Amino acid sequence: MTGPVDAVQPAADVDPAAEPDNGMAEYYRLQRKLQQFTLVLSGMAVLVTALLLSWSTAFAVLVGATAALLYLRLLGRSVSRLGGERRGMGKAQLLVPILLVLAACRLPQLDLLPAFLGFLLYKPAVILQAVLDA
Repeated sequence: MTGPVDAVQPAADVDPAAEPDNGMAEYYRLQRKLQQFTLVLSGMAVLVTALLLSWSTAFAVLVGATAALLYLRLLGRSVSRLGGERRGMGKAQLLVPILLVLAACRLPQLDLLPAFLGFLLYKPAVILQAVLDA
């Protein structure tokens, strides 16, 4: 006996990426890839810095790279909330570089330049993603 219940597919068989969702699935994929590229580039930068310079400089790069990952996450969350009732982006992600600079100025074991360069490691990840998508 077949009825209307038999015609419905179970939820496990539905591919969420195949459904139209205004590109949000693609956006979340791009966001995840940017975070992964930033994480890999940051790990390589910290390792090279530790080997060539010093552990304290590598620590500053690590703190800056961690701030960059937090910045990317907050920025992605703010962008994904755009539309609907939200007309503008949030300002929370702007606090991350400000707090990084303040921490580097207040803490003597955290150098400002390596920390800020570590923060900027998300930029090569964006360029790398653009090159790979082209």
